[in-house]
Amino acid sequence: MAFLKIISPEGSERTVDLGELNTLGRHPDNTIQLLDRIVSKNHCHINLTDGRYVLVDQGSLNGTYVNGDRVQGTRVLAADDEITLGSTKIVFGVSSARATSGSAQRKAESAAATAVAIETGKVTIAPGVVESHIRSKLAQHTAQNFMPERLVQDESVLRRDYEKLRVSFELTRAIAGELDVDKLLAKILATGFELLAADRGVVLLFDEKKTLQPRCVRTKRGAATDDVALSSTIINEVLRDRAAVLSSDALMDSRFKGAHSIIMQGIRSSMAVPLIYSDELLGVMVLDSQVAANAFTDKDLQLTSALANQAALAIQNSLYARKIEKEALTRERFQRLLSPAIAELVVSGEVAVEKGGQARDTTVFFSDIRGFTSMSETRTAQEIVDMLNEYFEQMVEIIFKYEGTLDKFVGDEIMALFGSPVAHPDDAYRAVKVATEQLRVLEEWNKVRVAEGEAPIQIGIGINSGSVVAGYLGSSKALEYTVIGDVVNTASRLCSVAQAGEVIISRNTYDLVSEYFDAHELSPTQVKGKAQALQVYKVLGEKASRRS
Repeated sequence: MAFLKIISPEGSERTVDLGELNTLGRHPDNTIQLLDRIVSKNHCHINLTDGRYVLVDQGSLNGTYVNGDRVQGTRVLAADDEITLGSTKIVFGVSSARATSGSAQRKAESAAATAVAIETGKVTIAPGVVESHIRSKLAQHTAQNFMPERLVQDESVLRRDYEKLRVSFELTRAIAGELDVDKLLAKILATGFELLAADRGVVLLFDEKKTLQPRCVRTKRGAATDDVALSSTIINEVLRDRAAVLSSDALMDSRFKGAHSIIMQGIRSSMAVPLIYSDELLGVMVLDSQVAANAFTDKDLQLTSALANQAALAIQNSLYARKIEKEALTRERFQRLLSPAIAELVVSGEVAVEKGGQARDTTVFFSDIRGFTSMSETRTAQEIVDMLNEYFEQMVEIIFKYEGTLDKFVGDEIMALFGSPVAHPDDAYRAVKVATEQLRVLEEWNKVRVAEGEAPIQIGIGINSGSVVAGYLGSSKALEYTVIGDVVNTASRLCSVAQAGEVIISRNTYDLVSEYFDAHELSPTQVKGKAQALQVYKVLGEKASRRS
């Protein structure tokens, strides 16, 4: 089993097992996502070719390096090769121990199904007392390649390939746009019944505990109304070998004489196929017939396998969509308002989480993207979400670096606090330092975006300091830490005044940071809600004496 040991720019480590096809890059669509702004969206591929893993650079802007040498085209990887992508270090490894572990897991999955009868609703996987020997078997993970038309000499091959394409087309049409797993499974079985002479169908998926659970049952008449007993003899064969199996005329076949669940229901023909996506076993699909002794043929098994390949992809996409939806609602990084250091104070009880407010000297920070509305009109919703997530990831990281508190996101706007709920003697300095560092990081990221054919992102920042009312507002079950006061409104107005790439600060903030930053005083500025024009400053940068 080959794997990658990935060391992030921050020094954290994780290990990822490699499949046959692996894509690495900054975009979340990659099989291995790297949160490194120097890495390209689709940086490189690592694919299994003729028993060896080959790295292929995808024209990345900053290049792919193996043991210090830049990869030009492709590079065959060897154990302990060190791969460098941007600021990320990766070690390629091959471990027999890891491979053994994967094999053991497969055996454990099979043994679990054999040892215990699994019963959920109307479906039971009954234990068999002998090991079956399947008459027909088809490796599910075998690639389904299609030859060019000019090379096809055998008409039967052409007809077989046509059937595979027809199955794929029919299923794709049936499940288009469906992201609900249970509805998706029902459509998959319905399509199977249209293509094959089956009487019953069951889809079983592994849950989070790696236990095989029935998720969808269907009969020729529609939804299942009778109890369904499946043969663990057949299920175990599929799990153990990851192969599609066909039992023809099981009642008269002495090889199945010990499989009581088959005899119990008089099943004469049965097909069971694994649902595999990218070498991950998702579950099993079973179709059977109680009418004819030879209801299914080897050709039917091939069609069912093609159906399973397409179904596994659809199921995995559905599971990914559900996972992304859940992460969007509960994603720790964006739900967490406090930096790790301040959060620890809350956990330890040094900072109380209770309703009410108190006056605090706080520096309030606002930033938003210039031209965001027009940008949204020319991009899909998903593209905007992906861009914002990547943008927020980098900006919030800087806020937390200087122990600021993330108050909220409002569309593309970020509101952060320095001095609430925990104060530092240099909170105003921290806020302005965050602003200048964000502009620097954004400039680096824009170089990558432009190189990838995307428009640069420009932001404006407004900062104000003063006394606010800070505290946890809301109900006893849902509290939100925030600040209220004129200081907040003024900071928001300054953000509106700031042009692309500008940091505009109030006189109050300037008095607190003038010894640290060079700033240019602007003409008195009239802002909404203020009777008198404000004295404001444009930050030019950190003083030379302060730069490290």
